[in-house]
Amino acid sequence: MPIKSSKRFLRSAGPGESSLKIVGSIIFPVKVYVKLNQNSPRILCVTNRLRNSELIDPVSQWRGPSGNILSENSSVKISPTGTLIFRRFKSNQSGIYTCSLVYKLTAEQPAKNLIMKYLIYAYSDPNYYYEFTAQYHAAPCNSIENISFEKTLLQLLSKLVAELSCEVTLIKSECHHVKMQRAGLQNEIFFTFSVASLDKENNRPCEQITCDTSERLSKARNLIENFFKQQAEITRRGSEQLPEIYYIEGTLQMVWVDHCYPGYGMNPLRHPDCPDCCVVCSPGSYNPSNGIHCLPCNDSFIYGATKCELL
Repeated sequence: MPIKSSKRFLRSAGPGESSLKIVGSIIFPVKVYVKLNQNSPRILCVTNRLRNSELIDPVSQWRGPSGNILSENSSVKISPTGTLIFRRFKSNQSGIYTCSLVYKLTAEQPAKNLIMKYLIYAYSDPNYYYEFTAQYHAAPCNSIENISFEKTLLQLLSKLVAELSCEVTLIKSECHHVKMQRAGLQNEIFFTFSVASLDKENNRPCEQITCDTSERLSKARNLIENFFKQQAEITRRGSEQLPEIYYIEGTLQMVWVDHCYPGYGMNPLRHPDCPDCCVVCSPGSYNPSNGIHCLPCNDSFIYGATKCELL
């Protein structure tokens, strides 16, 4: 059965070459999503209508985003029939690729020429981190004791997950007066902090097939949760006189937060065939951080921009 051009072409290849095949269109550019550092599907220089037809003297030619004629090298393979395959696709290879096909349907007919365009994007799976919130009974809100406790708590949590190559980052710390039904006004600190994997390769997607980011983060999450359980148990087992600053049992909450690497973002409207993917930012946009959106930038003319500047 022919593969339609609107089909998602994701996770197309592992160590070997993909058996998926993508056909072109003379009506609209065909979007192709290639997983970063992996092989692309087979991109055919033919339309769906001509795919199963006998073509006489077919001649195809591929041009890259800069208009240069593509030739085979370590990262590009072009078959005698014009099929294009990328090996270990990189973000800077993203762009508009054009294939021209000259052919005859019969020996007597004049040659026909078709032009097909492909929008080829690098993508990666989203990374993620855990965001925790916890509440502590506190000293008066302007007390230096709260600041000292905050530093100590972050040091303890950071040390807890350091061997897992994870890091704890304070997002927010706020002290508030809370009115209790039977205890009057109390001071409480609302902590918000993240637990994230320390990524290799200067904050770029891991190229190894067996990255253990999820496993390490899962272990870090368990350590954090057990830490606060122990905090609650210590408070329960303590004397009647509680310390001035202590964890309020049951207030620990955790959410999973997706994020993309710099230069990548999620956009279900622009990429409906890859809505949950971190797709390389197109020219006119950039992502400087680990957010999930490519931001507008009129001075960006490259794919995967991490800065809004004219290059």
